[in-house]
Formats: sequence, C-alpha cells, structure tokens
Amino acid sequence: MLSQVSAIYHKRAERTMIALERNRMKAHFVESRDLVVPLLKELIPSDASVSFGGSQTLDQCAVLTFLRGGSYRVIDRYTPGLTPEEVKQVQREAFSADYYLCSVNALSENGWLYAVDGGGNRVAAMIYGPDNVIIVAGVNKLVFDEDEAFLRLERLAAPANAMRLNLLTPCVHDGYCSNCNSEDRICCSYVSIGPQRQKGRITVILVGEELGY
Repeated sequence: MLSQVSAIYHKRAERTMIALERNRMKAHFVESRDLVVPLLKELIPSDASVSFGGSQTLDQCAVLTFLRGGSYRVIDRYTPGLTPEEVKQVQREAFSADYYLCSVNALSENGWLYAVDGGGNRVAAMIYGPDNVIIVAGVNKLVFDEDEAFLRLERLAAPANAMRLNLLTPCVHDGYCSNCNSEDRICCSYVSIGPQRQKGRITVILVGEELGY
C-alpha cells in the first residue's frame, strides 16, 4: 500500500476506534494480518468455546486454522461430512459459544458496523447469543457514514461475494446490486450495529491492510 494512502487509512482508523469505544465496543489496531492471531491468543481464553461466520477476512488472516489447531472447543459448520440439517444445527449451537468471530462489510467513522447476509446466521450471532463477538476487518472497509456503507455493500461487497459463490444473480453480470428477486439473492438481511447496551461484548480488530470484501 502506498505510504500516503496508508497514512490516510491510519487517520480514519484512529477516528473509527475512538467512536467504537464511545459506542461501548472495544477496539484494537494491528498493522498486518500476521498480527491478528497473536492478538486473538491474548483475547480468547484457551478453554473457551468458539464459533465463526463465513469470512474471507478470517481465511486471509489464518484465523480458522488457528482456532482448529488450538485447545478451543470449536463449533464448526465446515466440519466435513455434515448434512444440511446438521449444518443448521451447528449454526444454532454457535449462539451458545463463548466467542463468535466474523467480519463486517463496512465500518463507519462514527463507530457503526454494517453487514448484509443471505442466511442471516452471521448477523444474528453478532446481535444476540454469543457472550463475546470479535470482528476482524481490513481498513478497506472503513467508510464515512451510513450512506457510504450501504453503497459499499451494494457496489462491492455483495457482488464480489456473489461472484465468489458462482451465483446466478444480476450483480454477478453487472457488478452492482439491482435489488433483484433472484432465488440466489444473498442480500436478504441488512444489519446496522450502533451504541451497545452491554459494554465490551463486541471487540473490533482493525487491520492495516485491504482484506475481504
């Protein structure tokens, strides 16, 4: 990343972290993806139960490999051989996890989090269930406000995810959301998360790299 661009991202990250803390969330910043796992080792007790939502960011930071290789009780929907019904059950069990890890599609500089889901299991767990939620996000997901957040969701995050999943949605062809009625639609549940009643339940780790969608 060019040094000037990196400097701008750092300033935006600083403002966002202050706002997250003001909204009763915890905030951390690490310079690179390689520093995410060492921080998670400090944040998650070795005997905790953990689960996670689907996330390119977590994959890029080797988080799932770390969780599966540790002493944690992993509630893992990607366990080989699970039937569709068993996957649903695992996703429900994730609500009882001590720690739930995922990413978001955008973070605004006033400390709000934005995500859109197809099945809804990720956004549901972010809102309710797990005692602790840890969100890992690259600085490319920083936006100024809610309008920019939803523009990012519709113009980048959702089309990119639809392409990754080889779905038959108009955004795969056009590169932007047209608010389709496709059976493959993954923009089904939009969630905005602001000031929290339970202080410190949500922790955000901002990474000084471009990660995920």
